Formats: sequence, C-alpha cells, structure tokens
Amino acid sequence: MPRVLSETDVADFRERLCDAAERLFAERGPDAVTMRQLASELGVSPMTPYRYFADKEDILAAVRASGFNRFAEALETAYASAADARTRGSAVGEAYVTFAFEHPHTYKLMFDLNQPHEEKYPDLVAAAHRARGSQTDYVKALVEAGVIAGDPEEIGQMMWAAAHGAVGLELAGKLPAGTARSLLRHMNGAIARGLRPGA
Repeated sequence: MPRVLSETDVADFRERLCDAAERLFAERGPDAVTMRQLASELGVSPMTPYRYFADKEDILAAVRASGFNRFAEALETAYASAADARTRGSAVGEAYVTFAFEHPHTYKLMFDLNQPHEEKYPDLVAAAHRARGSQTDYVKALVEAGVIAGDPEEIGQMMWAAAHGAVGLELAGKLPAGTARSLLRHMNGAIARGLRPGA
C-alpha cells in the first residue's frame, strides 16, 4: 500500500522535481525533455511525477512561476532597501541585471518562452503579473516624486524593454561581458532625462 504523503512530502518532491526540470529544460530545451527523463533524474519510477503534476506543461508552468516569483522578490527587495525614488530606480535596475546573470537559465525560461494556454496555470499568471508590477512600482515612485513625468505603465515597459534587450544580447554573446550593466545605466539615464518635467 502506497505511503500517504503529507503536505510537506508533496511540497518537497515538487520542489526537487522543478529543480531538476529547470536544469534539464535549460540544457536541452523543454521539447526535448520527457517525463521519463525527469523521473530518472530523481531516481523514481516513470509514473511518479504524475502523482504531483498533470503533465510536462504543468511542470514547465511551475518552473516558470517559481522563476517569476524569485525575480520579482529580488526586485521588490532592492526597491525596499533604497531610501528615495532615484536610488530605488537604480537599485531595481541593478537587481534586474544581477538576477539575469546569476540565473541565466531561469531568465530565459521566463522570458524567451511562451506556453500555449498560459491562462490554464493561475500560479504562473499571478507570478508573471507580480513580475510585471515590479517593473512599474519604482517608476510610479519616480513620477510621484516629480523626477520624471508620464504614464508609469508605459515608462515601465520602455525601461523593461531596454533592460531585456541589453541583457538578452549579452546572454547571447552579442555584447562583451559586463556591457549590459553599463549600457542599461546609460539608457535609463537618457530615458529619464527625456522624461523630466518640462523637458
């Protein structure tokens, strides 16, 4: 008779499976990874993962949701650690780049991959929404402080596009190591100057 699993048992196994999946998805691409390979990675029977996840898409959604939440947490922590709107903006930008280069596989799974029917995975939708919010909260503070003027959502998207572009190019080897960090500072500075009240 199978052992009855506690909530802790389930959570621990899901976490181990997601860790293995993230590594394999990054190394081989999600399409090349099978449930059997994931089970083998953990030394369990091929059917065991199905006790915790419906299928591979469910695992991929969980991996990506975890990535978005960790990313958002890093940016939220940076935001909370700074004393004023200007330094918050700089801290968030620094945290963005740091996360991307410390967790490049996670970053790519988050942003370079689109899952069909993402709306079927509410945890993923919520995590992605949280990450998106982390891109605009610091901009709202800059607008409220009178440092820049404009629609915080639109400006946040511009800043995010600049950050993602610079990071993506460096991760792809199209820019020398360290370029994204300095390029992002210059781009954000130029955007901010153009958005100053009365500019």
